[in-house]
Amino acid sequence: MKLLRPTLLTLACLIGQPVLANDLPSLGDSSSGIVSPEQEHQLGRAWLSLLRGQVPQLSDPLLKDYLERSVYRLAETSQLQDRRLEFVLLDSPQLNAFAAPGGIIGVNGGLFLHAQTEAEYASVLAHELAHLSQRHFARGLEAQKRMQLPLMAAMLAGVVAAAAGAGDAGIAAIISTQAAAIQSQRRFSRQNEQEADRIGIINLERAGYDPRAMPEMFGRLMRQYRYDQKPPEFLLTHPVTESRIADTKNRAEQYPDTGVEDSLKYQLLRARMDLKFESTPGVSAKRFRAMLADDPNLDAARYGLALAQMKSGQLKEATLNLEPLLAKEPDDATYNLAQIELDITANRLAAARARLQGLLILYPGNYPVRQANIDLLIKENKLQDAEQELDALVEARPQDPDIWYQVAEIRGLTGNIIGLHQARAEYFALVGDYDQAIEQLDFAKRRSNNFQSAARIDARQKQLIEEKRMVEDMLR
Repeated sequence: MKLLRPTLLTLACLIGQPVLANDLPSLGDSSSGIVSPEQEHQLGRAWLSLLRGQVPQLSDPLLKDYLERSVYRLAETSQLQDRRLEFVLLDSPQLNAFAAPGGIIGVNGGLFLHAQTEAEYASVLAHELAHLSQRHFARGLEAQKRMQLPLMAAMLAGVVAAAAGAGDAGIAAIISTQAAAIQSQRRFSRQNEQEADRIGIINLERAGYDPRAMPEMFGRLMRQYRYDQKPPEFLLTHPVTESRIADTKNRAEQYPDTGVEDSLKYQLLRARMDLKFESTPGVSAKRFRAMLADDPNLDAARYGLALAQMKSGQLKEATLNLEPLLAKEPDDATYNLAQIELDITANRLAAARARLQGLLILYPGNYPVRQANIDLLIKENKLQDAEQELDALVEARPQDPDIWYQVAEIRGLTGNIIGLHQARAEYFALVGDYDQAIEQLDFAKRRSNNFQSAARIDARQKQLIEEKRMVEDMLR
């Protein structure tokens, strides 16, 4: 992975210098004093592509799908007007979640490990959605007046640095500006956090969750990291205090105690995430066995144990643990996908195909099921069918770089070289490498002997050149 690009390093330095009025970009009517929602949207997408190019992500379809569905569930009852959301699931066991302008929701895999219930997990995301619905980034710029877009870009650069592992350097990039501006920014930040807590609690209750989960999680985190010299990134950007916990608890207690606290689905995904960050499956297996010894009916632990056994090659043992889960819930997609993965690993392709056909009928538009079908088609050496299915999937998820990467791979295997270069171009554009994207379309044009095809490729290349120029202008 490359280090932060020069563009981002320049951005990180911007906030450490006084910003003069003459240096500001034109934002339209000078009386507005605020970045428009469309500008936020464009900047957020540009920043997301840079983040994707810098920080490792988790590509697991089940985990990505759960994140997206859970946020959209909260968005439905939130005050968020613009619901053009994009997600990034970072490959980090550290606790962190963030919202960036333009509907960008970022979550570290570690959130699943630290949030012990679904309601606690949802409380963090409800808080982040509140930052978006209240447009705290743009309002922060309005409060800062003269800093406007360069300040926003520099703050986002700091988030990238922190997410990429720079830690203190990332935080320093966010707060290292003029002394007076620092104090003003911190005061406004505390107000933002209080407002996000208040609105997040309202949204939690509306979405059917127990709002008491928010103060419960905050309290546990404060106790856990009270004496740590370097707490998780989330606590650095979202400081937890006694007064904040008391305030959220008082607000939560105003609602009836009827909301959902947890779900089996969430606990299954927690078990799955646990294995993502455990290099030795036997360690996780031992932990899941201990949990089952305390409670043999703990289905999430049994599922986790089956996954750990699969990962370590104990296929018979994994089968024995999946059997009671499938007997209890024969149509559950998560259990069935685990069994399909097991069958593919054991080269029982006919059994995997039969089970998958049933899932495709039950869940025809489900992303993890469709991805499993593609993986099985490739294993069956049905490459043309896999390419067709991938083409359909990428239409449904055109902003997913993981899928574009696989599209490029399968087109290479089928001999669709022009399509290979086109898919690579889309992948590189989504991870912020516009030079590579534009070059790939050059390769595609050279191979094209069809005027209409060449014209389409040329048009797309011009779009990417314009996007590159726009990104450079915004982040200059």
